[in-house]
Amino acid sequence: MDQSQRSSSLTAVSTSRAYQFHPARAAIVNLFDLYLGRSNRLKHEDSAREPPNKAQKRVLAINRELPPRNEQFLLDFEQIQNQFSDHDQLRAVTESVLISLVVQCSGHVPRAEFLLFALRSLCSIGYINWDTFLPSLLSSISSAEVSMGQGSQAAPTVSTTNLSQSGVLPSSNPVPNSSTFQSSNPASPLPSVHGISSPAQSSIDPSSCTALSPIKSSDLSGTGLPSAVRVNSFLRNNAISSLRQLCCKIIVSGLKFDLKPVTHADIFSHMLNWMVNWDQRQQGMEESENMKSWRPDKALIEWLHSCLDVVWLLVEENKCRVPFYELLRSGLQFIDNIPDDEALFTLILEIHRRRDMMAMHMQMLDQHLHSPTFGTQRIFSQTMQNISGEAVASLRYSPITYPSVLGEPLHGEDIASAIQRGTRDWERAMRCIRHALRTTPSPDWWKRVLLVAPGYRSSAQGLSPGAVFTSEMICEATIDRIFELLKLTNSEIHCWQEWLVFSDIFFFLMKSGCIDFADFVAKLFSRVTEGGQHVLRTNHVTWLFAQIIRVELVMSALNSDARKVETTRKIISFHREDKNADPNNPQSILLDFISSCQNLRIWSLNTTTREYLNSEQLQKGKQIDEWWRQASKGDRMVDYMNMDDKSIGMFWVVSYTMAQPACETVMNWLTSAGAPELSSAQNLQTNERIMVMREVSPLPMSLLSGFSMNLCSKLAYQMEESLFSGQAVPSIALAETYTRLLLLAPHSLFRSHFNHLAQRNPSLLSRPGVTLLVLEILNYRLLPLYRYQGKSKALMYDVTKIISALKGKRGDHRVFRLAENLCMNLIFSLRDFFFVKREGKGPTEFTETLNRLAVVTLAILIKTRGIADADHLLYLQTMLEQTMATSQHTWSEKTLRYFPPVLREVLIGRIDKRGVAIQAWQQAETTVINQCNQLLSPSADPTYVMTYISHSFPQHKQYLCAGAWILMQGHPESINCTTLARVLREFSPEEVTANIYTMVDVLLHHIQIEPQHGHSTQDILLKVCANLSFFVWTQELLPLDILLLAFIDRDDDPNALRIVISLLDRQELQQRVKLYCISRGSPEHWLHSVVFKRNELQKALGNHLSWKDRYPVFFDDIAARLLPVIPLIVYRLIENDAVDQADRVLAMYSPFLAYHPLRFTFVRDILAYFYSHLPNKLIVRILYVLDISKIPFSESFPQHISSAGPVMCPPMDYFATLLLGLVNNVIPSLQTSKSGTAGDASSSSMRPSHNKAPGTNPPVATSAPESQKAFYQIQDPGTYAQLVLETAVIELLSLPVSAGQIVSSLVQIVVNIQPTLIQSSNNLHVAPSSMGQGSALPTSPSGGSTDSLNAGRSNTSVSGINTPNFVSRSGYTCQQLSSLMIQACGLLLAQLPQEFHGQLYLEASRIIKETWWLSDATRSLGELNSAVGYSLMDPTWAAQDNTSTAIGNTVALLHSLFSNLPQEWLEGAHVIIKHLRPVTSVAMLRIVFRIIGPLLPKLANAHSLFCKTLSSLLSVMVDVFGKNSQTSIPVEAAEIADLIDFLHHVVHYEGQGGPVVASSKPRQEVLAIIGRALENLRPDVQHLLSHLKPDTTSSIYAATHPKLVQNPA
Repeated sequence: MDQSQRSSSLTAVSTSRAYQFHPARAAIVNLFDLYLGRSNRLKHEDSAREPPNKAQKRVLAINRELPPRNEQFLLDFEQIQNQFSDHDQLRAVTESVLISLVVQCSGHVPRAEFLLFALRSLCSIGYINWDTFLPSLLSSISSAEVSMGQGSQAAPTVSTTNLSQSGVLPSSNPVPNSSTFQSSNPASPLPSVHGISSPAQSSIDPSSCTALSPIKSSDLSGTGLPSAVRVNSFLRNNAISSLRQLCCKIIVSGLKFDLKPVTHADIFSHMLNWMVNWDQRQQGMEESENMKSWRPDKALIEWLHSCLDVVWLLVEENKCRVPFYELLRSGLQFIDNIPDDEALFTLILEIHRRRDMMAMHMQMLDQHLHSPTFGTQRIFSQTMQNISGEAVASLRYSPITYPSVLGEPLHGEDIASAIQRGTRDWERAMRCIRHALRTTPSPDWWKRVLLVAPGYRSSAQGLSPGAVFTSEMICEATIDRIFELLKLTNSEIHCWQEWLVFSDIFFFLMKSGCIDFADFVAKLFSRVTEGGQHVLRTNHVTWLFAQIIRVELVMSALNSDARKVETTRKIISFHREDKNADPNNPQSILLDFISSCQNLRIWSLNTTTREYLNSEQLQKGKQIDEWWRQASKGDRMVDYMNMDDKSIGMFWVVSYTMAQPACETVMNWLTSAGAPELSSAQNLQTNERIMVMREVSPLPMSLLSGFSMNLCSKLAYQMEESLFSGQAVPSIALAETYTRLLLLAPHSLFRSHFNHLAQRNPSLLSRPGVTLLVLEILNYRLLPLYRYQGKSKALMYDVTKIISALKGKRGDHRVFRLAENLCMNLIFSLRDFFFVKREGKGPTEFTETLNRLAVVTLAILIKTRGIADADHLLYLQTMLEQTMATSQHTWSEKTLRYFPPVLREVLIGRIDKRGVAIQAWQQAETTVINQCNQLLSPSADPTYVMTYISHSFPQHKQYLCAGAWILMQGHPESINCTTLARVLREFSPEEVTANIYTMVDVLLHHIQIEPQHGHSTQDILLKVCANLSFFVWTQELLPLDILLLAFIDRDDDPNALRIVISLLDRQELQQRVKLYCISRGSPEHWLHSVVFKRNELQKALGNHLSWKDRYPVFFDDIAARLLPVIPLIVYRLIENDAVDQADRVLAMYSPFLAYHPLRFTFVRDILAYFYSHLPNKLIVRILYVLDISKIPFSESFPQHISSAGPVMCPPMDYFATLLLGLVNNVIPSLQTSKSGTAGDASSSSMRPSHNKAPGTNPPVATSAPESQKAFYQIQDPGTYAQLVLETAVIELLSLPVSAGQIVSSLVQIVVNIQPTLIQSSNNLHVAPSSMGQGSALPTSPSGGSTDSLNAGRSNTSVSGINTPNFVSRSGYTCQQLSSLMIQACGLLLAQLPQEFHGQLYLEASRIIKETWWLSDATRSLGELNSAVGYSLMDPTWAAQDNTSTAIGNTVALLHSLFSNLPQEWLEGAHVIIKHLRPVTSVAMLRIVFRIIGPLLPKLANAHSLFCKTLSSLLSVMVDVFGKNSQTSIPVEAAEIADLIDFLHHVVHYEGQGGPVVASSKPRQEVLAIIGRALENLRPDVQHLLSHLKPDTTSSIYAATHPKLVQNPA
């Protein structure tokens, strides 16, 4: 209760006490006693003695005086009234007395009847204020019931405390999947209602509550009840029934008047509490057989019916005192023990019916099929409080949500735990996990969505809000995947790579505690014994257990768990002997010996389980020992580069039995060449020498892939020791092998290096060379791995700390420039919105260069991928202010025109201060030139260098390079370059950067004014490029990457890009890049098997960066620093319409860009960023940046982009095949979880054969499916599913046809997908009706068959698809495939730029408007409603009946699109409404609500976008139900009751920011929006929505809204 409510409550209590002593009170009490037949004398005698028997009591009653006639009451009351002048106080005293008498006399029927008469009479003369009387009455009754409950078990259900807690009730016993009411202690949604205190409470005599009924205990002497407790309970319950019955009668009388919304809410709340807790009145009764067979008595049923009467009066549509929606969210339908009463059951059925209709509008079509595709980066929808900006940014949407009974998307640990095996939600979860096990999303994803197994969970561990999968789900899905791989193996499909990928995830899941090991073994054993014996033919399962047997949780289960013996025996039972194993195949050798390895390990773990081990396998271990002795005999070194297959297999075996010796052997190999001395850098005046390991060949991936996970972990640890803590500089082979290990097992071995090394040794990163080596490994080897792990942002912040510490420090140019280059790559690698500072406060710690790149990257991200969370739009302005706080840079108009509008609008107003900068230069030029003469002339005093460095003003230092440029006059030899180089090295890195940017501005300014002196621009540019080449290549004074970036940032100067092109054309650079490519070998560095050759430091980095440094390079090179720069140059050339130059740059540098760690992303993003602005020739050139042979392009794609003839849209078959590829590789499979149907081993796409037509054979794969490539083979974009999806995006962006043509083709396929697939499957001679249903799909409800319905069916196939057996290529039935194709199409369109979405909205609107029956005036409202319901059926259900409709498929496509769109792009969805308006029928109104309605829950955290969407829906409602609207068929407002309920619910959902709880309230601004819309609606519709107005006199929400109550104006 807030402060104002608390103070008003205290005032009411003090006032009620004052009424007790009011002089009129005694007279009023006496008057009522007279008419009630309760004279003072009789009351006194009654209280003085207890009548000894019934006869005496009856005699006493006969002698009582008869009360006056009722008609006399008002006259007598008016006499009292005339005695007092303050009628308000008299009224209050009268109400107080009446309330007291109601509580005391409710059990006496004649007295109760008189009290009702007196109430009506007093009301007729205005002496009853129902708005104060009824809340006080209810509160007093609650207090009385509490008093009656004292001494027995508590009765909280009717107390005022509980009323304030439950309010408009949450469910007291919710069903498991209906966790709509999540609060364990929910507050009332109407707290001010229940904060009202009764002025009559203190006047009630508690003792009077014990004699509410004339029935005495002796009356019950013959009932057989065993105890006084039962008697008292009966009396108390009877008294409560009478009291509630009388209260309801009074309320019914009061409802005839216009009460305040607060009063209605209070009444409604109490009625619901009474009904929900109707069976908890039997407090104190003993549990007995009689109690169990107890049935409600007549009195209880009577007051229950009275409550129902009151509730119906409150929610009746004519008055709408309380919106019916309050019943929907009340939980009344979930009461645990529904009485056998038809009236209550009728209400509950109505609640269920309307709730289901309302929930439908909250959910998108085919909601039950939506599972993650990992195709879109999703941000968590609700902003978390007290979390840093970066922490919020790293959160994601839950990959799967479970709809509540109110249609709300729910997720979280408590929801996941409630999902029952075998339910539809369980199957959706299993689809999701199986999909993840095949497509291998990052460990970061797994950690967010998985729950730790209960047995491994600490008591201190709280709930996991993002977790949606339980350990039972993971366990079952993991077993399914094992059986899937076993079937592939048994089919003689080579799938060793798939086993390796799976073992990495399996190890990670087991180590993370997400799978209970003992439980997993038991379930796997059960699956095998129940029918999987024929599947388990190989030792792959034993090999999996050998991989994890050293995990701490596993060893604990085998050592100390109570089930250790049973678990061990089951593990041993999985051993299989392969008599036909190939002795020369490494995998066969490993699998042949793995049982022995496991037996040896178990033997060493526990003595109690040794008796169950296989003695033959233990003896076989001697062969392993013998081979190892021979291999490591004497001083002979194992030559890993020349091992035969048998030796490789045996070494793999050794890695499972003797990991430590194997580790030492590998380390010995890598250090076997010794550590010779290396001379110091040539420019150091010292004889200091350092030790560097000699180079050997790095271990090949083919060998590393078979190592046990235990050996890999040991190797990684030992390699880190040698790399970062060793005395000698490590070899490149050691660093390369280390990175190969990390790439090989991205789930099991990943570590965040800066944190990991700091934990090992806090001083490690301060050692000379360690930071350099870490930065090189990260920049040139592990960037894609960090992005895959979702750690790019965290790494960016870590690197920023290094940059921040060094940018003002003199001399540390090498570390700084490497860190800056790494940060460039990291910024470019981001695929979703990012915070420039971890905590989001203050200016960035970026350099000037990084600040500029951050803005450009943000533009690319927003335009090509959108902003996933609307909250980030609110931060955008702050982010730009942080980024540009220390920068004066402005972007050219040509660059800004391609920026997304949201960014362009902010930046276009920045003032270009270059003119001011040039003026500052001109003012300082004389001084600067004078200083440069003293410093750089050939005869300069050498001692002046230190004077200049120490004492020159900072504003003059930034002009050093510009001054040197002026002095050169085109003759570089005219200045002392050695001195200039020394001074630049002594500068801080950021001072050098400032010099470069200033020099570029001065240089471009001079180029503009030189022609005025008679010089040609061409000659000037040639001289400039020659001088710059002297700076960069001859003297190596300046970093080329920063220089190029400085020039392209001045692209509004016509000469800047010409200079850039000239520099890129220079032979010095061409040769340097060519040399880099030759020395590095293949871009796929993990295939490099020869000895690496280390470049000399000075040759690799040049004089400026290598100055005092002596630590040798590993992978770094001055040419490699250009990898992030070349793409930016291409961007800038295209922005300036220099298409030919962009084509030439790409042609020159495509071989070099092959080394770009994220070139696939570069191609995808540049095509999306400049979509519809790129000529076909340039598109083809951009595509050739990729390694075309390794990208899964469609077979016909090259023909469509390189056709020399007229441009034509590809045939339908092309688009259908594209979608089919997504269904097979990206959309989660619909396979079942039973072992017998866990997948078709012969299907190359890993898809099940759901009831395939007889006589058809799916294509048989001869090699491992592409979807299981190792991570290092597809580092960009990271997973094969992502690669297939992004490849489809690239194809559509590259087609030489418009977005409209592409969208039209895709929509045509989707709209007519079912008849097309049926026709295709009919080629197999199978009737559509014979198609089976997959077990993962819900059963279809029966469809209608009216003429109007059939008219809406989609019954024309797509003419362009001529592919026979199209269905069989997918492995699905046509019913299943049609829905999955719709999902795939929506997902694909969501990845494309917004131009495609606009075309889709236009096309969808056209299809809907062209549906003839929507405008058929001859159809009745019932027919149209039936047609709408039929057409909007889930396509999955409709497909099973072969009754898909064009509208249904179109809406499903839109919903699939919405599910995958970032929130920012959802704003464009309003165009659909624009195209569909004017809406003139309820049928079209329902379609609009069905399309847009489910967007509103998705926008709960995007307030402005939510309001805009809600306004659009309301405008359509005004079209149909406006005051001046004319619909073809008259429609009552009651016909859209479900839409009314939906609007109520969705505004509560948005007000809560998530699932509605009891305390949820609409926002004030939302109520204002609806209030404005209501002004244009018909009165009958206004009436139903009246509570959604900001009017405190008509809305229960406004009347209890804190802001509106405080500011009623």
